Amino acid sequence: MRTRSLGIACSIATLAFIAFDAHGQSPYPLTTGHAYKFAKIADGVYYATATGAMVTGSNNVVIVGNHDTLVVDTGTTPAAARAFLDDVKLVTDKPIRYVVNTHFHYDHTDGNQVYAGKADIIAHEYVKDAIQHLNVLQREPYKTNETNAINRVNTLTTQIAAEQDATRRAAFEKDLSTARQNVTELKEIRPTPPNVTYAKKKVIDLGNREVQLLFLGRGHTNGDTVVYLPREKVVCSGDLMESQVAYMGDAQFSEWLTTLDALKKLDFETDLPGHGVPFKGKELITAFQSYLRDLMMQGATLRAQGVSAEEAAMKVDLTSHARDFPQIRGAGAEVRGMRRLYAWMDEQHK
Repeated sequence: MRTRSLGIACSIATLAFIAFDAHGQSPYPLTTGHAYKFAKIADGVYYATATGAMVTGSNNVVIVGNHDTLVVDTGTTPAAARAFLDDVKLVTDKPIRYVVNTHFHYDHTDGNQVYAGKADIIAHEYVKDAIQHLNVLQREPYKTNETNAINRVNTLTTQIAAEQDATRRAAFEKDLSTARQNVTELKEIRPTPPNVTYAKKKVIDLGNREVQLLFLGRGHTNGDTVVYLPREKVVCSGDLMESQVAYMGDAQFSEWLTTLDALKKLDFETDLPGHGVPFKGKELITAFQSYLRDLMMQGATLRAQGVSAEEAAMKVDLTSHARDFPQIRGAGAEVRGMRRLYAWMDEQHK
C-alpha cells in the first residue's frame, strides 16, 4: 500500500540477506486467513502480510505471551483491522491487550478505532500529537492514497467499457469491486490517537515474554518506535527500516542516519519491517544508509543548481543501489520524498 514512481516499483527482494527465497516464498511456516497470512518467525511471533483479498496497508506483527497478545500496527482502514482480528484467531486465542503504532502514517494507524476501548494503543508521544493536530486525512501520505483509490475505480471502469475479451473483462470487474470497496472503507476512517504514550522506552510483560518499545531517534518520522524482543533477537522496525526504499515525505534525513546506527547496535538477528519482507542481519541497514547519503548529496547538488524538487525527483540517479533494493529500476525518486528533502535542507539553513 505504497505509491512508488520514477524508477521505483514494488517487488519482492531476492538477495541473499533477505529471509525469502528467489521465488518470493517464505521459509517460515505459514497460516493463511482471508485477508492476512501469518509467517511464524519464532514461537509466538508472527509476521502478518496481505493475501491480496483486500487492501490492508502495513505488514503487522503478532507477539504472543503466556497471558496476553501484542499487535504491531493496525492497517490502513477499520475494515482491514476487523479482517485482521478475524484472521489472527488462527494463530492465537490469547486476548489482544496491547497495540503499538510504530508511527503516525495512515497505513499503520487507521485501524486504531477498532481497538479503542478494547486494548491499550501505545505509541511515542509524537504520534498522539500528530494524529490530534496534523489533520492527517488532509495531508500526505494519506491524500495520495485517497486520490489513487479513486483513480483506480475510474481507470478500471474505463477498461471494462473498452474490453472485448470476456475473461479479461471479468478480471477487471473483480478488481473494480475491490477498488470500490476500498474507496467505501476509506470513508469510515476516524483518526484515533494512542491512549498510552512514552518518550524513550517502555517495557511490556506479556507473560514470560518481554517486549521493549524504543525511541532511538527521529528518522522516517519524528516519532518512530522500534519494537524489540531481546530474548528472541527480533526487531520490528516499522518504516524506520524497510526491506525496500521507504516513503520519505516526513523524513529527518541526517537524524535518520544516526537513528539507524542506533538500531544496528541492538542485539538482533531478524528484522520484521513495516513493508517488504523480513530480513536477516544488519547489512541491509547499512545499504539503506548509503542510499540516503547518496540521495541527500545528489539532491543538495541539484538544489544548488536551481533545479526544482520536481525536476530533481526525475534527475537523481540511484541505480547504483539497485543491487540492494531491486525495486529501483531506473533513474528517479519519489517526488514527495524529494520535496521533503528540499524542505529539510531549507530547515537546516535556518
